[in-house]
Amino acid sequence: MDRNNQMRRQIAAMRQSLFDQGFLDEQFIQLEELQDDANPNFVEEVATLYYRDSSRLIYNLDQALEKSPLDFNKLDNYMHQLKGSSTSIGAKKVKAECTQFREYCRTANGEG
Repeated sequence: MDRNNQMRRQIAAMRQSLFDQGFLDEQFIQLEELQDDANPNFVEEVATLYYRDSSRLIYNLDQALEKSPLDFNKLDNYMHQLKGSSTSIGAKKVKAECTQFREYCRTANGEG
């Protein structure tokens, strides 16, 4: 029993650290509040889908960045999708980076 309590404290500390460092925002708390006895793995399932979708989008971005000339509309579309997914899960820093990247797309700033 003591080991379970120790693991719970460690997980709680890691979770708090993600908030303290600005990686997560209040949207993640709202996701946690949707988890209940009927769906005890809800947050895990949403996070798994987010990572799977994010991997696909990052791959697509990488492929699009290899092309010349850059298709800023396509890049912006990928970033829009990633930003939306990141917002819905509470990935605060990823959302901020997507916002910046989208600004580079809007101004056709390939160096950015």
